[in-house]
Amino acid sequence: MSGSSPAARLQELFEGRRLTPTQRRIAHSMVRRAKDAPFLSSVELAELAGVSQPSVTRFAVALGFDGYPALRKHLREVAPAGAEADEGDETYNEYQQAVLGEIENLRHLAELLADPGPVERAGRLLAASRPLPVLGLRAASSQARGFGYFAAKVHPDIRVLDEGGSMLHDRIDAARRAGATALICFALPRHPREVVDALAYARGRGLTVVSVADSAFAPVARHSDLLIPAAVGTGLAFDTACAPMLLGRVLLEAMCDDLPDAQARLEEFDAGAAARGLFVE
Repeated sequence: MSGSSPAARLQELFEGRRLTPTQRRIAHSMVRRAKDAPFLSSVELAELAGVSQPSVTRFAVALGFDGYPALRKHLREVAPAGAEADEGDETYNEYQQAVLGEIENLRHLAELLADPGPVERAGRLLAASRPLPVLGLRAASSQARGFGYFAAKVHPDIRVLDEGGSMLHDRIDAARRAGATALICFALPRHPREVVDALAYARGRGLTVVSVADSAFAPVARHSDLLIPAAVGTGLAFDTACAPMLLGRVLLEAMCDDLPDAQARLEEFDAGAAARGLFVE
C-alpha cells in the first residue's frame, strides 16, 4: 500500500470492498486509530468499534485474510518504521481525550487535502449548480444550515433541505426543475434512511451528488458521485463534528474560487451590513 500515512494505507486496503454496515464501522474505527491499528487485539478492536469479536474475525476474512491475526501481521509489515501504539491516553481525562481525538481527526483531514483535486472538482460542481440544494437531516442539519448560511452570501440561489418528510422529494424536484445540476449532502451518524433514499432519488433525477460524510464507507457512499470523508469524534456521549464542519468551509472556499463574482457579492453584503448597523464592532 502506497499511501503516505497510516490512515491513507488503511483507506487503500478497504477501498472498493463490499462491506456490511458492521464491517464499515470496524473499518471506520481502524482509520480513526490508524497508528494504533497494527497493535490492537481483536478484543480491543471489537470494543473500540462497539461490535462483537466474531465480527472482527469476519471482517478480516472479508478483506481476504485467513483471520484477524493475519490482518494485524499485514498491518505491522506496512506500518512505518518506529510506529507504535499510543500509550499516553491514560494520562488524559475523558474530556481531554475527546479534544485530542478531534485534533487527530483534523490531522487526517489535512492529510486527505494534500490532494486538492476532489475538493476543487466539488467546488466547480457546486458553483455551476443554479440553484444549489444543500441537504442535511437530524445530526447533520446544523452542518447544512451553516454551509447554506455562508454559501448564500456568494451563490445566487442556495436551498437548504434540513427537514425530512414527504416534501423532501418535492423540494428536490423543484430544485431540479429550476435548473439545479448538483446537490451537496452532509451525512453524519446515525445515518437517517431518509437521507440515503433522498440521494438515490436525486441521482435518479439527474443531479450530481457531492457528499461530506464521516467515513468513505458511510451508507451514502453508494449514492454519491463524489464523497469526501471527515471523521467525527466519538469520545463523548454525542458525536463531535469539527472535521466535517471545517471540510464544509474548505468546500465553500473552493466554490468561491469558481464563482467570478464571489468577492463582489461579499463586498456588497459588507457595505449593506455597515449601512444597516447589522453588527456591533
